[in-house]
Amino acid sequence: MAESDGPSYIDYETFLDPDFSPTAFANSLVIATNNPSDTPIDLSTPLSRVLFDIQEIDTHIHTLTTKSAIPLLTHTKTQADAGQKIVSEVEAQVASLTDGYQRLEKEVIQRYEEANQVRIAVERLWETVQVGRALARCLTLGRQLETQMAEVGGVGGTTGSTKKEDHRAMVRASNTLLAARQILSASGPNEEGEHLSKINLITYLQNSVITPSETSLRNRAQQIIREFSLSSLASSSAAPTTYAQSEETKSRTTSALLTLQLLNPRLLIAALQTYLRASLTSSLTSMGKALNNLPTLDRTLLEVSARCQNIMALESLLAATKPPQTTPPDSIAQVQEHLTNLLEPLLAALDTSSLPSFFWRSLAEGLGPRVADLVARGGVTARALRGQRDRVKDSVRDCVLRGSQSPGDPTRQAGAWEREAAVMVGSVTGALGR
Repeated sequence: MAESDGPSYIDYETFLDPDFSPTAFANSLVIATNNPSDTPIDLSTPLSRVLFDIQEIDTHIHTLTTKSAIPLLTHTKTQADAGQKIVSEVEAQVASLTDGYQRLEKEVIQRYEEANQVRIAVERLWETVQVGRALARCLTLGRQLETQMAEVGGVGGTTGSTKKEDHRAMVRASNTLLAARQILSASGPNEEGEHLSKINLITYLQNSVITPSETSLRNRAQQIIREFSLSSLASSSAAPTTYAQSEETKSRTTSALLTLQLLNPRLLIAALQTYLRASLTSSLTSMGKALNNLPTLDRTLLEVSARCQNIMALESLLAATKPPQTTPPDSIAQVQEHLTNLLEPLLAALDTSSLPSFFWRSLAEGLGPRVADLVARGGVTARALRGQRDRVKDSVRDCVLRGSQSPGDPTRQAGAWEREAAVMVGSVTGALGR
């Protein structure tokens, strides 16, 4: 720079040095213009030197800019024109993109929004149709259930009905109840009954038709099982006297069994266990009283035989009744899907292989302590029991063998029940001694 514009005494190398220090440079100027032994230090000379250097540099910059003004302005104008041309081109491209976006928004985005609204409307209409179909199906099942309950005999149907009872309608009504229950229980997402619980008509249907009908069917079926009787050994108003009446009793009981199985397999097991417990309790109570009053023993043993015959008939009926193909959504029902008859789950619940065997063994288990108590108390009753020990033994044995015959089948061999007869005889005579 100094060579092209003439000689300059300014040491540019010092100022351009990366390690340049203003304080060190000022100190060197002060030392160069003053004697170190002088007490007053003269600062005007180094300051004048610095100001002169600054003025020289300013003059040099002014000279350079004056000479290069036209090339700088020309270069600036050239760059500005080039920039404006680029801006014009970019603006054209931006305008083209804006037009394209507006056309795309009109042809695609707006149409998509309209199509999306149509899709939402169609989805809601479809949901409405599904709810309507499910509601119509529930109402149809409710009306069908009312008709079937009226056929049962007015139970849960219209009051004042004098129509004859049709026990088969119990099974049909149970299937209808099961179908309605399956719809109402399918309340998960995208299931048939998802929104039914929000409809007041469905709530009314459940409270006025479904729940009362289910309760009536359950009570009626349990009553039929409690009153089951086929034996003609003991005089009873519930026992049939003709073949037609026996078949009607079997058919009615079968309908009751299937009804409870459809409603809830637990209800069926509980009803059958209740029937067996009632027979055991009645037999145990009556035999306890008869052993305390021997003249009534024969009539009591006849009643006990009749109860066992009813249990025999019930076992045969359960073995001949196949489970319905439609079962409620219940864990026990799923386990029982592969059963061949309704007897198997009852035997499994009682942990026995035969209902008559269960009856006699349970009766003997409860009768033994009672006889021992009678003998321990002594008196006329104990002496009478010991005096008629053989008669009591034979009567009890005949009671077991007679009660272990199916109603209307006196030719059945009694040898299969000798073990139960021995258990019963032992429970009565064991405390009497020899």
